[in-house]
Amino acid sequence: MSGRGIDDDLAGAHWHAQTLAVRAGLPRSAHGEHSEALFLSSSFVQPDAEGAAARFAGDEEGFLYSRFSNPTVAAMEQRLAALEGTEAALATASGMGAITLLMLALLQAGDHVVCSRSVFGATLKLVGETFGRFGVETTFVSQTDIAEWRSALRPGRTRLLFAETPSNPLTEVCDIAALAALAHDCGALLVVDNCFCSPALQRPADFGADLVMHSGTKFLDGQGRVLAGALCGTRPIVEGRLLPVQRSAGISLSPFNAWVVLKGLETLSLRVRAQSASALELAAWLQDQPGVARVHYPGLASHAQHALAMSQQSGQGGGVLSFELSAASPEQARKRAFALIDATRLCSITANFGDTRSTITHPASTSHGRLSPQQREAAGIGQGLIRVGVGLEHVDDIRNDLARGLGMQP
Repeated sequence: MSGRGIDDDLAGAHWHAQTLAVRAGLPRSAHGEHSEALFLSSSFVQPDAEGAAARFAGDEEGFLYSRFSNPTVAAMEQRLAALEGTEAALATASGMGAITLLMLALLQAGDHVVCSRSVFGATLKLVGETFGRFGVETTFVSQTDIAEWRSALRPGRTRLLFAETPSNPLTEVCDIAALAALAHDCGALLVVDNCFCSPALQRPADFGADLVMHSGTKFLDGQGRVLAGALCGTRPIVEGRLLPVQRSAGISLSPFNAWVVLKGLETLSLRVRAQSASALELAAWLQDQPGVARVHYPGLASHAQHALAMSQQSGQGGGVLSFELSAASPEQARKRAFALIDATRLCSITANFGDTRSTITHPASTSHGRLSPQQREAAGIGQGLIRVGVGLEHVDDIRNDLARGLGMQP
């Protein structure tokens, strides 16, 4: 049993996202549990040899082996698909695992990918270097320049367009509908990383994206507990192309981690909207602070893609912001950034975000530290850049914590 649809009790009904977040999933078992059960079983007993053969052949539904078929994981996939407004979802062991599965399932040697150069550092390495060794060519382009995306297309060879919006860590926003049109005109698929907004604020499929990618480690879990990833899209893509490769490759999410994310989804909207409100207040405050050269946050009117972001992101900017410190040189900028980060007492120094606890990091030496200086420069990642994942603490306490760091001199 794939279990990757909407619960029969919810099918066809136009429930709000907050309702789907707590109700979408598998039907209750015979025990009538109110909270979803955790099925910690590596395999499932079949009714008889004939039934086992039919299920392994795909002729009959039923759970088989937790590498690719588990009730808890299926419930999490159903719920996420419902929130993203897609037909199906497939869970993976991590966000990077989701991108690996995507590339393995949809590409082969000689294929071409067009990717924003503003994506997460590990994504740049995986897409541009690792898969490059296997004959997949990637062209990196400006996140926001549609003409550059169009010029990079190679009809007959370009299979995927990949964007992350807002981007990590500069919060650049791409026009999803415009990129979808470009992709479809040349027979390619558009994949959108929706980690920064989550379906609480943005549903890329509504704007034409073919696949929506998630690192469930971030806002979907929401409390920094587990690693998880997912790909959401149509049944033909998810079940017809992605699932067979996952079944063989084993890029799977454990039932326990799926259960944690499943419960995290119940409070997703409440958390993200509260974090977004605090992030906007902090971003506006940071704009006026001496020593801050620039603030990157889509909710600010000063953001280059503010109007587009508000139209795609339900009118909110999300729970992550970045800011650049003024400095005379890259060396001084790095010293100032380190001094600010080390002076904080509330914010956790960690590269994760989407947590209930606020986090702070220096992208140039952490999330983008493995990139070459040239790659970081092309992506706009300077030594004075600091990223903050806004949590659920009182906004005054977060502001005071950052103010302590802003007052430090290296």
